[in-house]
Amino acid sequence: MPLVKSISGIRGTIGGAIGDGLSPLDIVRFTTGYAYWLKGYRGGKRCKVVVGRDARLSGSMVCRIVTGTLMGCGCDVVNIGLATTPTTELAVTMENADGGIIITASHNPKNWNALKLLNERGEFLSKKEGEDMLKMSEREDIKYTEVDELGSYEEKNDYVEKHIEAVLKLKLVDVEAIKKANFSVAIDCVNSVGGIAIPALLKALGVNKVECLNCEPTGKFAHNPEPLPEHLTEIAEHIRKNGADVGFVVDPDVDRLALIQETGEMFGEEYTLVSVADYVLQHTPGNTVSNLSSTRALSDVTKARGGEYNAAAVGEVNVVEKMKATNAVIGGEGNGGVIYPECHYGRDALVGIALFLTNLAKSGKKVSELRAQYPNYFISKNRIDLKPEMDVDGILSVIKGCYKQYRITDIDGVKIDFPQGWVHLRKSNTEPIIRVYSEAGTMEQAEKFAHAIMDEIKRIAGL
Repeated sequence: MPLVKSISGIRGTIGGAIGDGLSPLDIVRFTTGYAYWLKGYRGGKRCKVVVGRDARLSGSMVCRIVTGTLMGCGCDVVNIGLATTPTTELAVTMENADGGIIITASHNPKNWNALKLLNERGEFLSKKEGEDMLKMSEREDIKYTEVDELGSYEEKNDYVEKHIEAVLKLKLVDVEAIKKANFSVAIDCVNSVGGIAIPALLKALGVNKVECLNCEPTGKFAHNPEPLPEHLTEIAEHIRKNGADVGFVVDPDVDRLALIQETGEMFGEEYTLVSVADYVLQHTPGNTVSNLSSTRALSDVTKARGGEYNAAAVGEVNVVEKMKATNAVIGGEGNGGVIYPECHYGRDALVGIALFLTNLAKSGKKVSELRAQYPNYFISKNRIDLKPEMDVDGILSVIKGCYKQYRITDIDGVKIDFPQGWVHLRKSNTEPIIRVYSEAGTMEQAEKFAHAIMDEIKRIAGL
């Protein structure tokens, strides 16, 4: 499958021809582009780069190529080994490094891998920075470093512990309250680095009753690694049969968090951020941000707490940019990604777990009772396949005109806000399709919104 170059990094399948996946030569090319872009971005200085990876099967191979290439470009390397994405982000700042590379394909299947690229703040590159890096990777005139200027290499294996220490120091994390609650917790870490980080975090939080499912970091994913309800049947059934106060599920690089109620029912990936944000807003009133395709429930909760909600274009870097611009106290994405600036500007399941457990302990409620206090919305996800020659931007422009009586947001496709819900239309950058996300108070209404606009698009496109 062709390489995917996006705001989230460079990803592709392992194996196959050069340029038709993430081959060793492609890894060298993009790592080189990043190294020389980073040198220019940092004023030509000798750069230090942190490298961390998840446990997927190709991780060791990719890591060796990345670290060797960085050294060949004259960059000093700190390899932190098996580490979560948020751990690597924190390590960049703790090391006073100039950048970082996270080797992970996030929720993609085991045959995928990727390079996620960080700046000196441990944050993803902006669109402009990413474009400049890609141009650098295409240059044919790069000269690698002479032998006396090769980069240095060291390994540091204590950053998961440092990450946990940073989480425990957060003012809104109450370890004593969690200990006193004596929770029983079930976790599913899909046989990746969550199996290292999450049990250690829970132990540090004083949770002594932990049932671990798929916690060996072998990279042999026990199920589809994206933490969606249809993939989480094992842990849900375990909780129904054996009991637990709460279930936590993370993706392979541990930046997404799914919650399971004590009944074995899903909490809802959209509501991970909603519940954690509601707790934070109770103690630090302020603003929130999520992306345009995330639930309206965050806006409802924020306004009820006296704050202002803002929406960003889809993509973590866009959410972070909007959070900084609006001084948001918390934000994230509806895929279970919690961004809490008191720790760092990155999606972090460890932070999400610690804040959620503190809230659960202090509330004295069951997880299902917490979920019941939030507005109930349903999201429907659809797509329309178009012909390659069709003008997608033109079609979206016509749709804007058709619904101009409603609030329209066009920073990322077209989002139409109705009184009872919304529809978000986004074109794909890699294929002729329009993704159609819609939300309403019932699934029936959400699908009704979606299909009405999909029918309109088909009429405009002559399908």
